[in-house]
Amino acid sequence: MATVSFNKATRIYPGGDKPAVDQLELDVADGEFLVLVGPSGCGKSTSLRMLAGLEDVNGGSIHIGDRDVTHLPPKDRDIAMVFQNYALYPHMTVADNMGFALKIAGVNKAEIRQKVEDAAKILDLTEYLGRKPKALSGGQRQRVAMGRAIVREPQVFLMDEPLSNLDAKLRVSTRTQIASLQRRLGITTVYVTHDQVEAMTMGDRVAVLKDGLLQQVDSPRNMYDRPANLFVAGFIGSPAMNLVEVPITDGGVKFGNSVVPVNRDAIKAASDKGDRTVTVGVRPEHFDIVEQNGGASAALTKETADAPAGLAVTVNVVEELGADGYVYGSAKVGDDLKDLVVRVSGRAVPEKGATLHVVPRAGETHVFSTSTGERLTD
Repeated sequence: MATVSFNKATRIYPGGDKPAVDQLELDVADGEFLVLVGPSGCGKSTSLRMLAGLEDVNGGSIHIGDRDVTHLPPKDRDIAMVFQNYALYPHMTVADNMGFALKIAGVNKAEIRQKVEDAAKILDLTEYLGRKPKALSGGQRQRVAMGRAIVREPQVFLMDEPLSNLDAKLRVSTRTQIASLQRRLGITTVYVTHDQVEAMTMGDRVAVLKDGLLQQVDSPRNMYDRPANLFVAGFIGSPAMNLVEVPITDGGVKFGNSVVPVNRDAIKAASDKGDRTVTVGVRPEHFDIVEQNGGASAALTKETADAPAGLAVTVNVVEELGADGYVYGSAKVGDDLKDLVVRVSGRAVPEKGATLHVVPRAGETHVFSTSTGERLTD
């Protein structure tokens, strides 16, 4: 196996006014499963294709292990790539598709057959080796594409949104299979997806990109708990983190009828930037529903007391998911109406049109500079 290193790697497309990938600095450990994630156009697929040798590198370098592969052709990089559209030969059987790269490389037939059979056992494809791709389901075709990569025994796996063509249920089961397979084989893997749920559930680490720039790279848990900036905070998590611009006041920040205490250093840092407001981030599960007296409550009816503590949220839609429910509501913050998401018990969901009064749970708030987007709290 091998490590992968992007050293200020840059890609500028001809006629482009700015880099598609801008001085990417990223190291992937031997045997690690790293996920590149971000919105369309952020540079994640371009980064993967630069590593594969399918895109030119206009600045910086890329290393696989100790080798500088920046300008090597794809065939000399010892990588195997799994594409979004499977790229299977329709006239070949599953076995022939899986062994085709070895055949081109001049490997003898007995060795090809053995490697194909071994990979088929791993992927539960043995009974399909004699079939053509048209006789397979989408998930089975994706496993054939995986098998074609496995038999090559590369130093690095590259996967470019391999689950995008599958239905929702099959995506869940297949991503589990891919993650389990990677840990079993121990092959360094770089995986691209636009789906942050895939990223959080599959990767040892996740790298978030935006406009060609690396925003943050960390473990899924650390990224969820400590997003580096407003973009990562709003992108990672499903439902997304609530982000509300609120005024700074004595002792913290004003949140509806309550003052939420936050780190004094964060307030000072915001003040030093000339900010009169900060952006507070709260995950849906980190709100407490309160009564007028401030105690925790299931205050879920349309009749509410006068001016309870916290922020008043009008319920627009409720998603009932069994154990949990998600309230999608709106709240007036200053002169603006903001959308908020609050997690509630699945056994006590509110009525549409009800008003909840919510406050962020102590110690579970994130504070960001409104002007720069950077994180202010530890």
